[in-house]
Order: sequence, then structure tokens, then C-alpha cells
Amino acid sequence: MTPEELAAARDRILPDVVAGGLRVLFCGINPGLMSAATGHHFARPGNRFWPVLHLSGFTPRRLAPAEQEELLTYRLGITNVVARATARADELSAEEYREGGRLLTAKVELLRPQWLAVVGVTAYRTAFGERGAKIGPQERTIGSTRIWALPNPSGLNAHWTAHTMAEEYARLRLTAETGTGTGTEDGAETGAGAETEADR
Repeated sequence: MTPEELAAARDRILPDVVAGGLRVLFCGINPGLMSAATGHHFARPGNRFWPVLHLSGFTPRRLAPAEQEELLTYRLGITNVVARATARADELSAEEYREGGRLLTAKVELLRPQWLAVVGVTAYRTAFGERGAKIGPQERTIGSTRIWALPNPSGLNAHWTAHTMAEEYARLRLTAETGTGTGTEDGAETGAGAETEADR
């Protein structure tokens, strides 16, 4: 992918990977330029979303970003708080996050997944006005859909290793499968503004 191709992907809209009846709808912050250029979510090699999804037991093997449609066979999907692609998450305004939260709410009301998993507690706090939110299950619901804030899989999120991140994702998986294990735990996360295209 050349710098020119990446630059041309700025502000591009990356389509969701969604369907009705999902167990978990994962929600990123917004697409990075690599994701927008390739059409694949979490496409940067430094992003840990796909390996963590496998380590946590959501997928039987590590999927490549190009295999994202296979998630639907496991009743999993991907969307974003903000649809437009940027090189850095801090290029997004607070109003874009809030508008993204409103649009995401409408999307969840339509699709009715069992869980909405926002992969970035900072993004969740901003989009939904929940300034005190921690990693884990949230009190807020959208209709019958429950919400879980997960660690941001960016390579810049040094507070979490792939292993500890997978443990948190696995808590959500077990809860979605069995309805148990929803005890909250404090989590740490780097701010969304610290993310760069190289790690998204």
C-alpha cells in the first residue's frame, strides 16, 4: 500500500460487517487509512483485534482481515463509532463521537445484537456521555442489547498485553454464551487520541 493510496482513503466510509441476530457486535473507534484502503476492518498488522479474537475463543482460528465476512458465521459483526476514515483518532471531534453514538444507537436498535462491544473505553465514554465508564459490562442498554467496553486492541495500548486483553474478551464471550461472569473490573486504556494509523 503506497502513501498515495493511503492518503486517497482519507474520509472514505468502510462498510460494516453486520447482520441481524448477532451474539456480539464489535464496535471500533473509526477506520484507519489502511482499513479504508483495503476495505477490511482492523487491517494494520500491529493491531491485535484478530489475534485476540482467536485467543479469547470467539473464533476457532486466527482470521485475516480479508476474511472478515466469516465472522457472520459465528454470529459476530463489526461496526465503528464514526464511519469516516482518518490517519489518527484524534482527528475526530467530540461532536463526531456524540453523533456516532446516536447513529450507533439507531443501528443497534435495528440489528438487535445480544451485546454491543465497544473496543475502546475512551470512545465509549465520549460517544455515550459516560465519563466514569470502566472496562467491562455497562449499566446502559440499548433496547434489549447490553453493552461491554473492551480494551482497545491498538498496538499503542500498552496497558494491555494480547494475553490480558484476550482474558477480557473471553469474559464477554462466556457471558454471551452462558449469561454468567458479568462481574465488573477496573480497566486501563490509552486515550483514543493517542492512536495512530500505524496501530489501528
